[in-house]
Amino acid sequence: MNPYTIHIHPTTNPAILKFETNQFLTRHESFEFGNIEEASKSPLAQQLFHLPFVKTVFIAQNFIAIEKYNIIEWDDVQEEVATQLKDFLNDGGVILNIESEPSKKVVPVTVYAESTPNPSVMKFVANKKLVIAPAEFKNIDSTENAPLAKALFHLPFVKEVFMDENYISVNKYDMAEWNDITMELREFIRNYLQEGKEVLLKEESVETENKTSQKTASNSRDLDEVSLQVIDILDEYIKPAVASDGGNITFDSYNPETKTVKVILQGACSGCPSSTATLKNGIETMMRDMLQGKVDYVEAVNG
Repeated sequence: MNPYTIHIHPTTNPAILKFETNQFLTRHESFEFGNIEEASKSPLAQQLFHLPFVKTVFIAQNFIAIEKYNIIEWDDVQEEVATQLKDFLNDGGVILNIESEPSKKVVPVTVYAESTPNPSVMKFVANKKLVIAPAEFKNIDSTENAPLAKALFHLPFVKEVFMDENYISVNKYDMAEWNDITMELREFIRNYLQEGKEVLLKEESVETENKTSQKTASNSRDLDEVSLQVIDILDEYIKPAVASDGGNITFDSYNPETKTVKVILQGACSGCPSSTATLKNGIETMMRDMLQGKVDYVEAVNG
């Protein structure tokens, strides 16, 4: 079981702070509690209400939002709250009792299809968060802990599956045309999610990310300065654009002798006819400009 971690994120409301987790807390519901009595079905929320500055607690899929009274400033207590939440979760504390009911009606699931630069890949976007970390599945053998991906592979035209945030990228075999299968796939995914079935098993949420980006966060202390700069550029400037096209890019290695950066392309970017041009005209040019004299070439390991 992966340990819980907490990341603090501000919101547009200065009284509300989000404490984001690396695992799902709830699957398909959101809960809001205005006082300790309302939180009788959430031991986690009840514990938070013992803090005198807590006004409202909101528990969603992968974060806890807390609204405070004005008696304190978040800067003075946010780290303490984050530590308390992390300790509670890692000690096996109960988030919600099984008989609890959502505070609001479950929002119907919607899914729409988006084309990508890769003609073999279609992106299916849901109105809810599906996974915490990117997850790629090349065949059905890799879906032991991914029920939705396994179900998709039972469709004869599905070649590969990639998931991230609130979307699924499906790579098809040439035997089928998107005009003939897009509606079927969209409805299949929507019905699956609407029935409340698992997307990834809980323990798999972070495991997948560790496999694909283990050279970044977990081993950052072993990387040289240029490699860390490359990772920062990928995360800040390149990943958001790649994600919008239904793909992902992760750092693989840096060779200071040849000044070459190797990256791994996933989802719609893997095998995309335009990926070479994107690497050369986009990513490589950016790396050269931002890391002058340190990077001359960018190569895709499995592009």
